[in-house]
Amino acid sequence: MEKPVAYVVRCPQNHVQKISVEFLPNFNKTNMSTEAIMQRCRGSMDKAISHLEDELLKIRTGKANPAMLDSVYVEYYGSNVPLQQVANVNTPDGRTLTVQPWEKKMLQDIERAIINSNLNLNPQNDGEMIRIHVPPLTEERRKEMVKMAKAEAENAKVSLRNARRDANEGFKKLVKEGLAEDAAKDQEAKVQKMIEEYTVKVDNLCQRKEKEIMTV
Repeated sequence: MEKPVAYVVRCPQNHVQKISVEFLPNFNKTNMSTEAIMQRCRGSMDKAISHLEDELLKIRTGKANPAMLDSVYVEYYGSNVPLQQVANVNTPDGRTLTVQPWEKKMLQDIERAIINSNLNLNPQNDGEMIRIHVPPLTEERRKEMVKMAKAEAENAKVSLRNARRDANEGFKKLVKEGLAEDAAKDQEAKVQKMIEEYTVKVDNLCQRKEKEIMTV
């Protein structure tokens, strides 16, 4: 049972009278709970989109992009750190990456890390910086990259469906705690509309990436 709630009522004679109510329906608590579930669901879907964007950046399009080296880690004072934490990565043109280490002594370590990264890139160390020529993708390789992009998009959709499932399970739990079934169905309908909107975002991101990959 809810704790008694006290209301303050002002009478016409300006007298204040406090009225105690032994219990009230749990509407406020339920509304807050459904709102929390919706916020958590939207947050999970936002994370799925952000993760997809990050993964798509890592997929080569035939043009030089600093994000191509995001997966490269370098040993730095006993720890493996992302390349961007020990060097500046730039693109002087559409086919070239340059890596300028903050400490010159890191040149060989960075060169070795790029070679061992399985990115099929050939770094050239001139003693001052590292230059990487990004070769154009073959037609076969472009198709493989498109498949990778579609796989990442499907992973994102799985995350969206998981977020919807978790939200709906939360609403069902609230029904057991007193939430009206019609109210729960209304919330489920909102979640369904939400996942449809986010699915469109996933499809748009994937289509844009596919276009980038296939553009010679």
